Amino acid sequence: MELRHLRYFIAVAEEGSFLTAAERRLHTAQPSLSRQIRDLETEVGVALLDRNARGVTLTEAGKVFLAHARLALLQVEAATEGARRAVQPEKPTFVMGFLPGQEVIWLPHALRILREEAPNVDITLSSQPSPDLALSLMRGRLDLAFLRPERETVGVTFRSLTQEPLIAVLAADHRLAACKKIAPQDLAREAYISSARVSPVLQAVIADYAAAAGIRLKAEYDAENLSTAMSLVASTGGITLIPLYAQNILTPNVVARALEGTAPTIELMLGYNEANGSPLLQRFLSRAD
Repeated sequence: MELRHLRYFIAVAEEGSFLTAAERRLHTAQPSLSRQIRDLETEVGVALLDRNARGVTLTEAGKVFLAHARLALLQVEAATEGARRAVQPEKPTFVMGFLPGQEVIWLPHALRILREEAPNVDITLSSQPSPDLALSLMRGRLDLAFLRPERETVGVTFRSLTQEPLIAVLAADHRLAACKKIAPQDLAREAYISSARVSPVLQAVIADYAAAAGIRLKAEYDAENLSTAMSLVASTGGITLIPLYAQNILTPNVVARALEGTAPTIELMLGYNEANGSPLLQRFLSRAD
């Protein structure tokens, strides 16, 4: 089995067609691509694709193999990136990733440690959603990230940093804005602004909270980021739930309110690639606790 087999299989699986994958993604002939995939299935010992007149679909074995194939290629990218960075010029670099808004809280502490440990280091910052930060760690493009405990990661180590309670965000002129705290039953009556696609860990915490409270949140919108969530809250009159840190970046037309009872919490982690041999990373981690 070679890396090209994995790349070919991923392309076919994502395109749902040998012809489309061959012409648009791989720039090869369809018969050659079909032969490569048959060779791969022979190597694995099971059928990975169901062929039919409308294209191809993944078998159950194919779905499992696809997830591992993607991770395998990510590890190859990380190995390549790590090797290149190991022979960089003498001036060291350190790349940190943050959930949008978290740098307001944690960047001063991180910079203080880095400046004390390596005054001449070049520091690069990246602000991304948590799943993207985890992906960048797996690819070796970040030294360190402040993110959520993402599940589908390979080679990433997480260290717990803090637990953040969730708060409700609603329009400043919303009728519930007069309340000091928002009850779960109030949430169930309002349109809910979700962030399921970009924040799966947060969404799982919220789903557990709703189930424990015996309510169903009516997700009418799915926000791409915090800014979009606040815009949707202000324009639709809906409500969203966010970690406490985000109250530092609220726009003037929305307000934050605590949740009644025991508020759910979400964990913030320090994440890094366990294959990263940077001495500066190790010194940073030794002081981060």
